[in-house]
Amino acid sequence: MEYRKIGNSDLELSVITFGAWAAGGWMWGSTDRNDAINAIKAGYDLGVTSIDTAPIYGQGDSEEIVGDAIKGISRDKLQIVTKFGMRWDLAKGELAMKSKNNNGQDIDVYKYAGKESVIYECEQSLKRLGTDYIDLYQIHWPDLTTPISETFEAVGRLIEQGKVRYAGVCNYNAAQLKEADQTLEIVSNQIPFSMVNRGVEDETVPYCIEKNKAVLAYSPMERGLLTGKMTAGYKFEEGDHRQGSKFFTPESIEKTNAFLAKIKPLADEKNATLSQLVLRWTVERPGITIALVGARNEKQSIQNAEAINVKLSAEEIELINTELKNAGF
Repeated sequence: MEYRKIGNSDLELSVITFGAWAAGGWMWGSTDRNDAINAIKAGYDLGVTSIDTAPIYGQGDSEEIVGDAIKGISRDKLQIVTKFGMRWDLAKGELAMKSKNNNGQDIDVYKYAGKESVIYECEQSLKRLGTDYIDLYQIHWPDLTTPISETFEAVGRLIEQGKVRYAGVCNYNAAQLKEADQTLEIVSNQIPFSMVNRGVEDETVPYCIEKNKAVLAYSPMERGLLTGKMTAGYKFEEGDHRQGSKFFTPESIEKTNAFLAKIKPLADEKNATLSQLVLRWTVERPGITIALVGARNEKQSIQNAEAINVKLSAEEIELINTELKNAGF
């Protein structure tokens, strides 16, 4: 595995970091707890020492699964990354979405990061994770109802108390990142990025490069689209958020698969899967520090971790970029 420093901090994360959203089941149809635990452990055995989760993933389920998976592993060998600011148990802030929990009950999810809420959420996360500190604590989405300074004063207090090591953000644009930085040093920004979804390269990634903020790319496989295993008639399980997404229309799947067919010979030449080639390309992209990759079972987790063994020359990266451009991405 390879490891990279996060911003100006002394925190290093594994370049392939385990993304535990799907492990929580919520919005992914379902999950198998044992499979998820085994997936995390299998990744760890191959050097995936960093795990990204959030309270909202399964309304606590994902954090508890991570907590179970890391029992018995020396805490200083792990980097636990979690989030705050998405409340399903408090009607305050801005309504983000109406959803259903893993039991099929209706829930309202609010973006809220007021001071007391941040402190409360941290305590709950520490309990679920079974740890006494979080390596990187990130606001999950911008909360437009609370001053950014109030939110990060609270995170600053948690850092002083030793409950959090470093502060990060998710889904922040350059202006929001700049404002947060005035209260507390922000070391990273977690944003969506994939071969077919590169809008953040216009402004946010260049800002992060300029200010030495790490970029944690989420959905680098575009939630399974870039595996090459999706077909135009793919049927999603009940409750799977990908149903109805613009990336998963029959036209989008066909267009993406046509592009993937063009780069498959390169994957074959490297004795790699398409997914592994896509992940390696992702972490070679300027400004992209870490790829957050989900896995539902041991096999997927091992395959993700082994993406780091794929080596790409400048010419091969250019070849992929040319095919992307030709395909209209």
